Amino acid sequence: MGLMTSLKLPSLQTVRELFVVPTPVPSLHDRKVLITGAASGIGRATALAAADAGAQLVLTDIQADALDAVVAEILDRRGTVLYHRAGDVSDYEWVAAFARGVDAEVGVMDVVMNVAGVSAWGTVERLEHRHWKKMVDVNLMGPIHIIESFVPAMVRRGTGGHLVNVSSAAGLLALPWHAAYSASKFGIRGVSEVLRFDLRRHNIGVSLVCPGGVATPLVETVDIVGLDRGNTAIQREIAGFHKIAVTPEKAASAILRGVTRNKFMVYTSFDIRFGYWWARKFALPYEVVMRIANNRFDYLARLSDLASAAGAADRTGTAASRRAE
Repeated sequence: MGLMTSLKLPSLQTVRELFVVPTPVPSLHDRKVLITGAASGIGRATALAAADAGAQLVLTDIQADALDAVVAEILDRRGTVLYHRAGDVSDYEWVAAFARGVDAEVGVMDVVMNVAGVSAWGTVERLEHRHWKKMVDVNLMGPIHIIESFVPAMVRRGTGGHLVNVSSAAGLLALPWHAAYSASKFGIRGVSEVLRFDLRRHNIGVSLVCPGGVATPLVETVDIVGLDRGNTAIQREIAGFHKIAVTPEKAASAILRGVTRNKFMVYTSFDIRFGYWWARKFALPYEVVMRIANNRFDYLARLSDLASAAGAADRTGTAASRRAE
C-alpha cells in the first residue's frame, strides 16, 4: 500500500483526448526525415517528394551507386540531403553504427520511414530456407533495427514525430504464393499496430503503408520460385499487373499525405482498401475469391512446369540427334 501511494501515476486522459489525436508532423518543411530503400522504387519517389516538400533528408539504401545518383538528383532540384550512407538494414551492427553517425552529424529525426524491402513468391514445397530468411531479415528485422536505433531518441526528445512502416497488400490479405513474403509483411503490420498505441502518449504518429500493385523495379526482379519468367503465360500475367499498378510517385504522395494527416492505414490504391474491407466484412466470399486466385496461380505453375519439361525434352532430343550424326 505504501508503494502504491508513493507512486505518482499519470492522470487519466479526458474523453476528448481519447478520440482527438493531434497531428505530430503537419508539414515536412524543415523536418529531418530518414528514408530507407531510397535508391529506387517507392523509396526514391518518396525521397524526391519529401525533398520537394522542404524536408531535410537522411537517406540509405543497399545500392551505393544508385543512392549517390538519387542524392545528386535531389541536390540538383535544390533539395537538402543532410546525410546518406549505403548499407544493409538487415545487419543490426551496421544500422546501429549508421544511427550513431546520424546522431552525431544530424541529430534526432522528426520522421522515420521504413521503405526498404525485397520480395520472393512461391509455394511451400518450392521455397527454400534462404527465401524465408531473407524476407524476414530484410522486411521485418530491417525495420525493427531502424526502429530500435532511431525511435527511442525521438521519444526521449519529447517533441513528437512520426514513424512510417511499409507493409503490403500481402500484409492484409492471403495472396497466393506469398507465405514467406506475408510472414514479414504481416509481422511489420503487427509491430505497427502495437506502436500506434505505445507511441501515442509521446505524440509520435505511426503510419502503416499497404501498397497494392506499384510499378517498380521490384516487379521485374521478384524471385518467383519455380516459375519460368520467360514463359509467355507468365509474361502475360506480369503485363496484366502493370496495367493495374500505380506509379511510385502516386505511392509516395499517399505516404506523405498519411504523415501530414496522421493516418494509420495508408493505401496507395482503391483496390487494396476495398479488398481489405471486403475480407473483414464478407468472410466466406473472401475465402472463395482467394481459392479462385490460388487455383489460377496453380494453373500458371503447371503451365510453367510443362514448358520446362518440353524444353528439357527438346534439348535431350537435339543432343541425341547430334550424337547420331
